[in-house]
Amino acid sequence: MTDVEQICNFEEASDRIDQLLPQIDPEVARILERALAGRQIGEDEGIVLSAVSGSNLAALVATADLLREKRVGPVVSYVVCRNINFTNVCYVGCKFCAFSTGPGKPDAWDHSLAEVGRRAEDAWDRGATEICMQGGLPRDMSPFYYRDLLHAIRARAPRIHIHAYSPMEVTYGTELTGLPLQDYLLMLRDAGLNTLPGTAAEILDDEVRYVLSKNKVSVAQWIKVITTAHRLGIPTTSTMMYGHRENGTHWVRHMLLLRRIQQETGGFTEFVPLGFVHQNTALYHQGLARPGPTAEEHLRVHALARVLLNDAIPNIQVSWVKMGRRMSQLCLKAGANDFGGTLMEESISRLAGSTEGQMMWPYEFRDLIQGIGRVPAERSTTYEILRRWGTPRVASACDEEATGLSAVGMESAV
Repeated sequence: MTDVEQICNFEEASDRIDQLLPQIDPEVARILERALAGRQIGEDEGIVLSAVSGSNLAALVATADLLREKRVGPVVSYVVCRNINFTNVCYVGCKFCAFSTGPGKPDAWDHSLAEVGRRAEDAWDRGATEICMQGGLPRDMSPFYYRDLLHAIRARAPRIHIHAYSPMEVTYGTELTGLPLQDYLLMLRDAGLNTLPGTAAEILDDEVRYVLSKNKVSVAQWIKVITTAHRLGIPTTSTMMYGHRENGTHWVRHMLLLRRIQQETGGFTEFVPLGFVHQNTALYHQGLARPGPTAEEHLRVHALARVLLNDAIPNIQVSWVKMGRRMSQLCLKAGANDFGGTLMEESISRLAGSTEGQMMWPYEFRDLIQGIGRVPAERSTTYEILRRWGTPRVASACDEEATGLSAVGMESAV
């Protein structure tokens, strides 16, 4: 058993907390006791928690797990979805990205509207409830291309949920069309957009962002897109990329900014910590970033998110494609409650160096969830529970039938 597995190796979080609190640093114990009492944890206290290790980390993890149990219960959810990256041509040049390329390069590709619509219909036929769609930003993109992509999907899969376009893409769309942000978002909503991914956030600190990608939206621009979407009734997710050149203070300030937005708008459906995958990125090879997060950092970030966001954003998601299956299970014992999506054809993390593959079978999710003594449930994008499995069972070929995803069908969908 590894050190991090020992940190997460407890039967009852409350019993573990009772054992640990008298043994740990008094300041950490005081902060955790405040969190358990339902008090809101502030910036200075969060920064203390962001640096814990050893028994202090074990106590933070146990506290986060107990807060999760009280807030959302034993269910761990997942969504059956398909990723569609419509092009990999992009001018932005993010140093942490190994996905994009330039126009005319041998590895460049650009899916037609018809192909995007076909992939959406194919996903729906195989039981997917969501299309998650993002892509590169080509300089010669048609001004209304994002709207046209939505029309192409709606024509072939009218009932599927479309989760698409980061704040960076939305900002680019307003620049190309000349439309005010509110009008542009209303146009996308009328064309079939349901929710926005809160990606392009990375770390919401402009000094760090300038090193990661000087052409990316600023913190103020990211906030403007997100809050405008919320005011228009378009929910979004929220994300944070960690394990590069940021530190614990950045984590805390990022999460507290999200908490303030949520308290004002109520529009976030989830928070997704995204560990930096470093292997094939310029950011790492140019010596500008550390080689991704450590196992303890994964635990600290997820547990910290539960402590800081518990009342505001109750759903904390693990990114299995970035952390791997076992680390994801451990983070589900450290405050997280959602396993993310099946993905079907994930490309961005894989090209950065992830070895976790392009998709996860629904029965694999259920097996991994039951393996930590929790209750699996398939959900919608906005966290409506569609079905749940209450008792552990052995995964088998018939499991695919429960979600309409057959082995043959999924292979052809990728």
